[in-house]
Amino acid sequence: MAPVDRLTPLLERFRVRTRLFHTGPLCGVTTFAARPGRGFLHVLRHGEMDVTYQGTGGRLERTRIDRPSLLFYPRPLEHAFHNAPTADSDFACATLDFDGGQTHPLVRTLPPVIVLPLHVVDSLGPALDLLFAEIDNVRCGNPVLADRLFEVVLIQLFRWILDHTTELALPAGLLRGLSDDRLARTLVAIHESPGRPWTLTTMAREANLSRSTFAARFKATVGQPPADYLTAWRLTVAQDRLRHGATVSATAAELGYANSSAFSRVFTQRLGRSPRAWRATADR
Repeated sequence: MAPVDRLTPLLERFRVRTRLFHTGPLCGVTTFAARPGRGFLHVLRHGEMDVTYQGTGGRLERTRIDRPSLLFYPRPLEHAFHNAPTADSDFACATLDFDGGQTHPLVRTLPPVIVLPLHVVDSLGPALDLLFAEIDNVRCGNPVLADRLFEVVLIQLFRWILDHTTELALPAGLLRGLSDDRLARTLVAIHESPGRPWTLTTMAREANLSRSTFAARFKATVGQPPADYLTAWRLTVAQDRLRHGATVSATAAELGYANSSAFSRVFTQRLGRSPRAWRATADR
């Protein structure tokens, strides 16, 4: 089978914007507050530190970082760096703003934090070299270019994650599905064309699997039946379209519903509010 682009349909529809906000040393305790829709990507180039954050059940989690590492916080999570008062620590830190906030499809399927030694993610080398070359040499356009290079680093990281879902022990979900060559073909087709008249047969055909094999493999890998995933994706897209001013009728037609009433019924059942009521709240 020819390879499919597993990321572009997601990142074109649901952008992630990166913004560099710190370079150089950090000393003492530095706290990074949680804000809705915001994540963080930190690169420790030199130095050592302890990292703390609130884990499951409110327990304080503490991790020792003693080598150059990348720390990825895809969801809002307050965390703190504890650094010795030395100039040897060298960081580059960026905020990540996800379209749709918590509903961003990649955010929902990732753990609260991923910490990776830089030598493990060898594909990041060229992008990080460019990023640090830009950081180390102040020239015109430097902030804009540094932001774009952090976006390159993030996309390279997503690529690496897709190829290492087993090593990261990711639970069943979208990233696990996209790492499966057969299921990825169906998922990408759904992401690109959510309004197609999808059935179990047409979804299984995209994966070149029988209906029963596809249904069982999809549920085990993605964590929900194919029809449920299709509905969830349509509603994710619907929220994005409504948030950007699309009408309920236009959104219903775009996503393959027979009429506005059918769309509103599914939307209300899943999200607890009608599309119009949801949009009124989202606009506040």
